[in-house]
Amino acid sequence: MYPEHTPHSPVQRAVEVHQPTPYPPATVHPAPVVPVQPGTVPAVASIVLPDGRVVTGYAVAPAQPEPVAAKPAVSRTAVNVALGGVGFLAVCGGLLLLTSFIAALTAFIGQLITLAAVIFGGWIAVQVFSANGHHGSGTTVNIRKAVIKRSHFHG
Repeated sequence: MYPEHTPHSPVQRAVEVHQPTPYPPATVHPAPVVPVQPGTVPAVASIVLPDGRVVTGYAVAPAQPEPVAAKPAVSRTAVNVALGGVGFLAVCGGLLLLTSFIAALTAFIGQLITLAAVIFGGWIAVQVFSANGHHGSGTTVNIRKAVIKRSHFHG
């Protein structure tokens, strides 16, 4: 590269400045304004601005705020708490009946076990005492002494 072409060289270049050419303003012909009957809104409205421009567009009805929902006389939270209390009382009543039923069932089963023990014990007592009183009808089993010598059974 040559030294006079480096970016830091003292050689100055000619600068050309271009100015934009303004366009003349367009001639605006005001559009005729259509008279509107009071109480009716036309489908398309035209407005003449103070500088002579005409703006045409649809008429928009002002936005109506949404109606506020009427609040109930009693809050929903209070109703939910009350319903929860009624449900809790119903459950407690049911649990009270359930525990009473379980206690009664336990007492009944205990009485059945006691009755079965008395009947079965009486039957066993009759069998034992009747076998000692009558020797002819019972079964006799003789048990001998067994002697075990050197892993041999002698009976």
